[in-house]
Amino acid sequence: MQNQLLTHINSPENLRNLKVDDLPQLAQELREFIINIVATKEGHLGASLGVVELTIALHYVFNTPEDLLIWDVGHQAYGHKILTGRKHIFDTNRQLGGISGFPKRDESIYDAFGVGHSSTSISAALGMAIASKLKGENKQHIAVIGDASIASGMAFEGLNHAGVSDANLLVILNDNAIGIDPSVGALKQYLTNVKKGTNKRNNIIEALNIDYSGPIDGHDIDKIISELERLKAVKGPKLLHIITTKGKGLKQAEENQVKYHAPGKFNSKTGELHIKQSSEFTKYQDVFGRTIVELAKKNKNIVGITPAMPTGSSLKYMMEEIPDRAFDVGIAEQHAVTLAAGMTTQGLVPFCNIYSTFLQRAYDQVIHDVALQKLPVIFCLDRAGLVGEDGATHHGVFDLAYLRCIPDLIIFAPRNEVELRNIMYTAQLGLNQPIAIRYPRGRGNIKNWKQAFEKITIGEGVTLKKGARLAILSIGSIAKNVTEAITDLEVSHYDMRFVKPLDENLLHKIFKNYSTIITAEDGAVKGGFGSVILEFASENNYNNTIKTLGVPDNFIEHGKIDELQQLVGLDANSLHKFIEELL
Repeated sequence: MQNQLLTHINSPENLRNLKVDDLPQLAQELREFIINIVATKEGHLGASLGVVELTIALHYVFNTPEDLLIWDVGHQAYGHKILTGRKHIFDTNRQLGGISGFPKRDESIYDAFGVGHSSTSISAALGMAIASKLKGENKQHIAVIGDASIASGMAFEGLNHAGVSDANLLVILNDNAIGIDPSVGALKQYLTNVKKGTNKRNNIIEALNIDYSGPIDGHDIDKIISELERLKAVKGPKLLHIITTKGKGLKQAEENQVKYHAPGKFNSKTGELHIKQSSEFTKYQDVFGRTIVELAKKNKNIVGITPAMPTGSSLKYMMEEIPDRAFDVGIAEQHAVTLAAGMTTQGLVPFCNIYSTFLQRAYDQVIHDVALQKLPVIFCLDRAGLVGEDGATHHGVFDLAYLRCIPDLIIFAPRNEVELRNIMYTAQLGLNQPIAIRYPRGRGNIKNWKQAFEKITIGEGVTLKKGARLAILSIGSIAKNVTEAITDLEVSHYDMRFVKPLDENLLHKIFKNYSTIITAEDGAVKGGFGSVILEFASENNYNNTIKTLGVPDNFIEHGKIDELQQLVGLDANSLHKFIEELL
């Protein structure tokens, strides 16, 4: 089908000039447009395909951008972007210098709130609704949230407040029974029963004093429009429950919703995934996933916990092999951390696997429920450092800075897969305090990583190369770039491994032997590993020249990881030039 209608839609005003009878054709054209672009440029597919009719209906019924529309997380907002003036640049989505994969306030007036992490939409929309009321404005405020995100604590907090307000808030529950992985928990079961018509209990939403309607078919555009028109006249907080199919319109995406959440490149006509060139190297997440299974088979006290990321973290392997000891707790990072703390008090050994950028959401729990009590929870922080096309909301660059100030917390960054295995092995042998292990997205560089376990001495760094001119101290997987950068340079390279506790004996030797010291990390340079070394020098009255390299003090945009490393000067070539100039 030619984009006969979509060609002429460059804003919601154009959309509202169409007849309602034209909208199903527009929906089909919009789906095809999304499929054709994502097939070649990659991105999040299934979520946006599932809300095409809803997206069109929202912009058709409401006077956006005057009426404020907020998408929770934003995986599903591609159709929204295309209809709000970004169709001509949509092929730059998630690319360096292109548009963001998520709604972003400084990108468009139609992006009412910047998102990327889940469960923020209700609170934000309620805040806007209260502001409109105080200013005497007559606006609509709409939050679109999925069934996985609405189970999060923050979403409940927003609903709890909304129920005692008279704010003009409409929450649309996009219920497709899946986030990135299938939704879990009692609320998911409740919604399933509502859809089946078998639920005998009181309505949870109405119990919170929120007007509930639905469930309705989220692919029946006429029904959605009529219901939205009706709800415009309903005062106070209300919730519309719609049922959709993630991946709607592409057979494979409907049938394999996990894989087609962000499938990579595929054939836009058949939906078949392009076969990726096989790699001899393994993803760090799979090293974690395979290793925890190996350890858990020998240590009956080991349990695995993830907040809604069993596939992304590869805890799925443990869920398949030892299901009674692996827990997906849903989008609930705070709960995941304190659940692990509770388990630890009873002698279990929890590996709590959370993306670096998501652990930010459970910061108080790490301090108050774990570190303060010296509970030996093992935090495995996946996606540490620059993560690529997801951009600023997902770069795990703040973990070293925000964790290192917490007393009694060990912080370790493996430079390769073997080190990750060995620190996991070491941690489960028995520590008397918590440990955070942070590792990157993507593949390592060791083929035969599955080696015999070796215990790591806590707080001990290692020498990777000896040279006479200056010393480079690295932390984590950035060691690979440093190693490449100095192959022909007469310099020393040390992998400190631990940000906390520091290997002070090694540092004293380094500071006494080298007048110039460089630190390299793939985290925020302000307050991170380099700052640790500067503090050590100050405390011990060293006056060596110290240069700190890392992610600069601004939010880094989206792009391929190697592009972003070049952007911030952490790729091997940039490091080589920097060191050469110092020499």
